[in-house]
Amino acid sequence: MKPAAFLIGLCCAFSLARATAPAASPATSPAAPRVFLLDRLRLIDSKLRLERGDTSLAPAREALRHDAARAMKLGPFSVTDKQASPPSGDKHDYLSQAPYWWPDPEKPDGLPYIRRDGKRNPDIYKIPDNLSMKQMIETAHTLALAWYFTGDETYARRAALLLRTWFIAPETRMNPHLRFAQGIPGVNTGRGIGIIESVSLTTAIDAVGLLKSFPAWTDDDQRAIRAWFDQYLTWLLESENGKDESAEKNNHGTHYDLQVVTFALFLGKDDVAKATLSAVPQKRIAVQIEPDGRQPLELARTKAWSYSIMNLRGLMQLAQLGEHVKVDLWNCKTPDGRCIRAALDYLGPYATGEKAWPHEQINGFRAEGAIILFRRAAVEYPDSAYSRMKLPPLPPAHIDNLIGPRLIGNDEDRK
Repeated sequence: MKPAAFLIGLCCAFSLARATAPAASPATSPAAPRVFLLDRLRLIDSKLRLERGDTSLAPAREALRHDAARAMKLGPFSVTDKQASPPSGDKHDYLSQAPYWWPDPEKPDGLPYIRRDGKRNPDIYKIPDNLSMKQMIETAHTLALAWYFTGDETYARRAALLLRTWFIAPETRMNPHLRFAQGIPGVNTGRGIGIIESVSLTTAIDAVGLLKSFPAWTDDDQRAIRAWFDQYLTWLLESENGKDESAEKNNHGTHYDLQVVTFALFLGKDDVAKATLSAVPQKRIAVQIEPDGRQPLELARTKAWSYSIMNLRGLMQLAQLGEHVKVDLWNCKTPDGRCIRAALDYLGPYATGEKAWPHEQINGFRAEGAIILFRRAAVEYPDSAYSRMKLPPLPPAHIDNLIGPRLIGNDEDRK
């Protein structure tokens, strides 16, 4: 083993103990849902505070009720609701077209398509599977949260229907693979890069966890959805497309790892999760982050700010998942200083407006995407200046007042 690799592995082998005590004793706390990207202790704390009449969280809960009322009218969604047929001829197979590829104006038939990074071809929306899957997951997640915080079974019943339709019902379920994701006309029928389109499935896992206490979400439902994700995880690990995405060095590789780890934890395959997480320092952080915190593979894109935020968010989510199997990515640092904290420090002055973003961002610069990252960083690095950053406070109705990081003090104190 190379010395650098040994040091990286050594610094990340064990998780540092974090002093995060539950908000109440186990005897008085609501049952902890089995979630992964959501913080179960934060959920319990918010629910208990609401039950005790904490009015500061009431606007966020009412906004959630409003969102859930709209969500009740959406779906159910199915991968079979498309006119186009995948190359297999089976509409249960997920299908999508590469977003940044366009007809070649020099060719009569436009084939093969050519790449225009950052510019979405509107023709991709003629195939609805990508949007349908995202809408299904967002809707089910909203409804499951509304069930958790209000106890209204109407929300849970609708969320369960959405999940059963997409993953379980024989007539409408999606086959557990993405062989035909992000195909390029005239080039291929699908590719590993398309696997990033299923990263939202990590959110579906938390929706399932929130529904676990709903009586009408049966043991058969739970077994069926576990079987689906077991097959999908196997495909991610063993297929050529999965191996290709695993080998990607930029945000695609990060979000492949995020899926593998989330699904493995859900399935109780902690060995798979731990092996994937243990490789992140060498395979992702050392490759993606410079000692000064820049992420050059994301800065090379035409939406450099958006992709830098996206990749860092993925790495921070992996660090959160690492807590489940005692792999500490929050404090891991390579011998030359590459780490999550360095990436945060690099983006900080641009998030607060102290500096103007010097890289390309063709759809306009917006700091909002970084705010939640720095709120989380203030919790994970309590000895840092992140809690003193001049970030705009969250509106009272923002969902993260219920489910996001809870900071010491209040937003007014940190202006």
